[in-house]
Amino acid sequence: MTARADVANVPEAARVQAVRGEADDQRRARGLVVALHGALRAVRLYPIENAAVQKALAELDAALGRVVADEQECEVRRAGDFVFVNETRVRLGLDNYAAVVYVIGLLQEAGIGTVRVIGRPETRAWVVLLAFLQAPPLEYPEDERLDQLEQRLRTAGVDAFAFEAPGGEFDSTEELDAKERARQTYVRSLDVTREVMTAARLGRSPSLKRVKRAVQAVVDAILTDAASLIGLTTLREFDDYTFVHSVNVCILSVALGRRLGLTKPQLLELGVSALLHDIGKSRVPTELLNKPGSLDAEERLVIQEHTWRGVLALFALPLGSGRPWRAMTSALEHHMRMDLSGYPKVVRPRRMSLLSRIIAVADGFDAATTTRVYQDSPWSPADVLLGMRDNARLGFDPVIVKAFINLTGIYPVGTVVVLDSFELGLVHAANPVESELSRPIVRLLSDAQGNLLADPPLVDLLARDDSGHYLRTIIRTDNPDRWGIRVSDYFA
Repeated sequence: MTARADVANVPEAARVQAVRGEADDQRRARGLVVALHGALRAVRLYPIENAAVQKALAELDAALGRVVADEQECEVRRAGDFVFVNETRVRLGLDNYAAVVYVIGLLQEAGIGTVRVIGRPETRAWVVLLAFLQAPPLEYPEDERLDQLEQRLRTAGVDAFAFEAPGGEFDSTEELDAKERARQTYVRSLDVTREVMTAARLGRSPSLKRVKRAVQAVVDAILTDAASLIGLTTLREFDDYTFVHSVNVCILSVALGRRLGLTKPQLLELGVSALLHDIGKSRVPTELLNKPGSLDAEERLVIQEHTWRGVLALFALPLGSGRPWRAMTSALEHHMRMDLSGYPKVVRPRRMSLLSRIIAVADGFDAATTTRVYQDSPWSPADVLLGMRDNARLGFDPVIVKAFINLTGIYPVGTVVVLDSFELGLVHAANPVESELSRPIVRLLSDAQGNLLADPPLVDLLARDDSGHYLRTIIRTDNPDRWGIRVSDYFA
């Protein structure tokens, strides 16, 4: 009996081991790219004797050591919009997207396709390479820059690295699954939002064309595979809240606009307005935006100024493709409420635009479900929807809230639920059967005994047994922190 049980468990054990091995490879690859990014920044900002440089180089060496110890080699390769460490493609996420984008940019400018690390380079070798990478010979054509870089390294006596020119481009349209394409769209949108906000804060004119291209990708993704992209709005991290929030609101607004029957050009305009709705916060002091605890009356008024300051920021955009008038309107109106009791105060009667009412619902939902400096315990998605539907004082358009509930289901994506089978689940997507809002597609996180599953399967809560009874039914929602669950891990 024992022998049979052991044999039966071999496939499961092998599968679990494979999942863990893949996760370990990914962790090492991500760690190396993040450490490389940190060392590049440190070498650029400080002299080599600085403690920050020494620490960054030590972390890079440690990350390299972890890769080499397991795989006996280390090469960093760029292919299209991705970075590979050996054969592992580094997945883009909020914690590493800046590192990946920066490393890809430097390798591209230097004409490098692959960097192979030979042994464990000394500190001086790393410093020389990192310094040269950040000062590529741009005076030469791109196909000649790699030769120039190798010549510089030879002159400096550095032979710890070997290089290859770029090979065939990675075909993202054919080799990426829907989840990976959605992640790529999300990260690019995040990068564009950061660029726009930073430019506005520094008084420069951001590129509206880049914003439109990013939003076009969001619209295309919503029209082809909305579930994968909506799932990424669960990436509600504390750091860079304004950028992440703007992208989430853009995604939710476009998805909601599609549910309401907007045309593709209208969805594009809605997406641009949503992505830029908080641009006025670029002109609010960061210490006030990140202040823990409650605000006093004067500070609250300064925060509320971000609405009309957003209009000014958008008005300052270059006139290349016309003024984004609807984006200006939404920046001004998204906190007004239906009865105009919000802010800014109006001087004459008006009606909020449709785009503003859509963005207000998406903005309110994402803000209430996100952890921030002054909100340690955000509301669950299901509770937020309940409040938006039943509490008229919140000032949301009831028709749009109803459409939003039809989009997300009663249990929105990212809600942790307890099933009557005693299993723990995570809502993955609303059920495609629109009349079954209470029976979403759920990813099973644990078995009936509470043991977390290594490879959580997806189940449809509409499934029935032979007698016609539902196999599983949600009995309540739960707090993911209680179970040590990081919701974004299942969507990133």
